Amino acid sequence: MTPASNGLDQVRREDERTTSTEVRSRSAASVRSRLTELRRPSVWVAAVVAVAVAAWVLVLADGTPAGAAADDPGKFLVTVLDAVTFAGLLFVAASGFTLIFGLMRTVNMAHGSLFLLAAYVAIRVQEAMVGRSRNIDPADVGLLDWLVPMLAGAGVAAVLGLAIQQVFLQWNEGQEMRQTLLTLAITVVLADQMLREFGGLAQRMVWPGAVTHFFTIGGERYAATRLFMLGIAVLVGVLLWLWLNRTSVGMVIRAGVDDRQMVRGLGINIKRVFALTFLVGSFLAGVGGVLGASFAGAAPGTDGSWLLNSLVVVIIGGLGSLKGAAAGSLLYGTVVAFSPAYLPSQYSYYAIIMTFGLLALVLAVRPYGLFGRPA
Repeated sequence: MTPASNGLDQVRREDERTTSTEVRSRSAASVRSRLTELRRPSVWVAAVVAVAVAAWVLVLADGTPAGAAADDPGKFLVTVLDAVTFAGLLFVAASGFTLIFGLMRTVNMAHGSLFLLAAYVAIRVQEAMVGRSRNIDPADVGLLDWLVPMLAGAGVAAVLGLAIQQVFLQWNEGQEMRQTLLTLAITVVLADQMLREFGGLAQRMVWPGAVTHFFTIGGERYAATRLFMLGIAVLVGVLLWLWLNRTSVGMVIRAGVDDRQMVRGLGINIKRVFALTFLVGSFLAGVGGVLGASFAGAAPGTDGSWLLNSLVVVIIGGLGSLKGAAAGSLLYGTVVAFSPAYLPSQYSYYAIIMTFGLLALVLAVRPYGLFGRPA
């Protein structure tokens, strides 16, 4: 064996020892970090709260609208389904906000306006396709009579969102206060124009007749439309995950968020990539708007409510995390569904406070959200 090969073998062994030492040190640091997390009082408080809530719902919730789960499992199952299906709607509405605010760090307070505009446009398109403007019978609505208006409404929201990004936000990158003020002004203008064009009365998108029926679970009737909504949410989540994690565009987006200068140095037009991201995020806001209009209707003020919902979901889940948006939606949906059902009847009007209690509890345990990380 030559001296050169001996030297290479020695270098290789030293590299292996160094790598092994680094792996062990990282593993030890990770264990220490987890132990430190577990020693934090807030973690124990969260664990105690979770156990207490579970015990209350399962055994002790007498005198509540739903009753203890052990005594009435049917209502418990319905409440669980309500939580999961509403979480699906929250996820669709918040996933676009996750892309724009979480990944791109662009503050778009007009997200709720895009949500409401898509709903109004979809309602008008559906009315034109069915040939009636009021009291549409679901039996007259085919699947295409719902899908085409949804794509039309979401498309309008996507184009308008891209225009907002190109005209107002592109030259304000990294200036959160300016972006906030600009998009709030846009929200006021859009709300005024939508009120003039579509009126101040609540309107509703009609589900296709094929999914407008009920089935029985645990002795309780349940609407199949909510499961249809959940199916769309799951489809959106899978497609979005594949786009961000299994395509070159998604990898460029994630790399550009971490280090824009490096991506520009590779000759990639990061502005074009971020414009595409804003387009997709606005389109998802539109899809959420159509689902929301089918589920609960559309009316002036709905935009603010869904903007707040999206903010809460993104903050709970963590900025820029798709699985965080899913987890945040599930937690938020659970609180929204379970609070009015399992709070004592005389205190059920405090249900809205539980949402902000959840937010405070999560941030006490995980200051950057469940799956977030420092910027």
